[in-house]
Amino acid sequence: MSDVPGFGEELLQSTREAFGPDGALARSDPRYRERVIQTELAAAVARAVSQREVLVAEAGTGVGKTFAYLVPALLGGGRVLVSTATKSLQDQLFLRDLPHVRDALGLPLRTALLKGRGSYLCLHRMEQARHSALLPDRWSVRALARIEQWAQGTRSGDLAELPGLDERSPVIPLVTSTRDNCLGTDCPSYRSCHVMNARREALAADVVVVNHHLFFADLALRETGMVELLPTVDVVVFDEAHQLAEAGVQFLGATLGTGQILDLARDLLGAGLQHARGLRDWQALAAGIERAARELRLAAAGPLRDNRGLIKLRWQERATREAFSAALQALADAGQGAHEAVLAVAGSAPDFTRLAERTEQLVQRAQDFAEPALPGHVRWIDLGPQQARLVESPLDIRDTMREQIDASGKAWIFTSATLGDDDRLSWFTEPAGLEDARTLRVGSPFDYAAHACVYVPRRFPKPNEPAHPGAVAELAGRLAGILGGRSFVLTTTLKALATVADGLRAAFDEAGLPIKVLQQGDAPKRQLMQDFLAEPRAVLVGSQSFWEGIDVPGEALQCVVIDKLPFPPPHDPLIEARVRRLEAEGRNAFNDLFVAEAAVALKQGAGRLIRTESDRGLLVVCDPRMATMSYGRRLRAALPPMRWLETEEEASAWLAELAGSPAVD
Repeated sequence: MSDVPGFGEELLQSTREAFGPDGALARSDPRYRERVIQTELAAAVARAVSQREVLVAEAGTGVGKTFAYLVPALLGGGRVLVSTATKSLQDQLFLRDLPHVRDALGLPLRTALLKGRGSYLCLHRMEQARHSALLPDRWSVRALARIEQWAQGTRSGDLAELPGLDERSPVIPLVTSTRDNCLGTDCPSYRSCHVMNARREALAADVVVVNHHLFFADLALRETGMVELLPTVDVVVFDEAHQLAEAGVQFLGATLGTGQILDLARDLLGAGLQHARGLRDWQALAAGIERAARELRLAAAGPLRDNRGLIKLRWQERATREAFSAALQALADAGQGAHEAVLAVAGSAPDFTRLAERTEQLVQRAQDFAEPALPGHVRWIDLGPQQARLVESPLDIRDTMREQIDASGKAWIFTSATLGDDDRLSWFTEPAGLEDARTLRVGSPFDYAAHACVYVPRRFPKPNEPAHPGAVAELAGRLAGILGGRSFVLTTTLKALATVADGLRAAFDEAGLPIKVLQQGDAPKRQLMQDFLAEPRAVLVGSQSFWEGIDVPGEALQCVVIDKLPFPPPHDPLIEARVRRLEAEGRNAFNDLFVAEAAVALKQGAGRLIRTESDRGLLVVCDPRMATMSYGRRLRAALPPMRWLETEEEASAWLAELAGSPAVD
């Protein structure tokens, strides 16, 4: 990247030319159309790249923000790191968007894709899985056989290449490595290691695509390869930046999970029996760790039984109980016994060196959680049906991001369709420590006023009333019936999801409508989306994971029903800690946290409706507070400029119009 005077004007000019009607993008794609707001965004990115500034840019749906940051970033001539929210978005960016822009600009750039180690096949652990008796059923045996066959031809080792592999398969943890069980240079398959090959390619590339989790995992653990990569790049772009803060707090703290402990017990038993059979009672040692993990899970659950979803518990609800303290101590003791046994046979195999580090870390982590939390951190317990996870986390990513930005002379670009509901984008910039960054908001090019309507029923059960989920199902059933399906129902809780889905099935059965109800949890997310697209007479009911990152253009989706305003759960320990901090600063936590969070989440959910210039649809928010409460004005303003409907009759008439006519051109 050049520091020559005039470089900024040169980059700005070349960027504008690329987006022009006769520019590189138009020449590479006959469907390309120049958009003023896309060029405006690209020009702002070009300025940040040339002057090595920090830019936070919100770009509405349809702006084309990916091309808007890729073009100036690639034309800038420096090394570029792009981070996005999920692995699927990573693949889309790397396999589709980045090659298109690179080739359109005619730039001979080397590109690389870098994911976390859990995405890559570990040859050593695949060999271990073949000879172990740990495969739970015949389907797992078949899955392992498919992986072994694919392994012979893959170059990258990225399991995403293997079609039909269920991301929930129990085989995946057996054939991938973690930071805990990776043997590093002691691994017999180190020379062929897919993880190390991916890191080497990333270090040699001009443009590297990563994800937010990988970025923060490296800042916390210094082991993903980013520690060498980040100092060498000139431009860092965070796409889908609205997910950055939550990804960060997951990795910048500390966790102790019973699943992680059981994995350690399994690996200890496998290595002991394979390399040091008879030298120690490996079964007893592993059983001791497993027993301690189960006791910790029971102590974390306390009086709760049969919880089917994930529950977040306040730390003090359990930490003051004697059984909880005893469980932590028992875990530390079991870990210490295993650590001593592993050290005694450490020279037998490389596996034991890593096991010694893992058992030592287990003891230390158990002891740490027996002590008070660090200042500025909050603790809680994630309790699932089978596992418990102890978590200590900072309240936000402010200090980490400021440290990274202040220590470098890079350009930092943060962009998303939803970063706040004010011009300073405070919802995002404050917790990220970016209050001094330059901000930009560009709206969507879509004609929302003509193509989309929103309906908020005023006479409706309140969200906290028992009748509310049933009323949501009845209203959604009537509206979806007009379209013959083609609808999403987005709920704010998993509990409401099940109630609404059951209510919809009953409503369709009673009305004699052959509309299928697809429910989150009944199949993997990808499969549910495939089923929805394949079956137009369907309604998909989903919770948090379906509020964003879902792209259903055209007539396949013309109605989105949201059960209630997506305020964050007030009893979430992290939310409670943030409330206490805001109140200590003399601020209004409801306005500055709860309403701000709801505005962003509402924009995300509403964003599922209109995906292209010709899409038309109806958004329904089944929460009268949006129409009656004073903060409802702020939430309504956060939405795109849709036409407001006052009655269900008007909403039904709009859907009837959509059902009887094709999408507009």
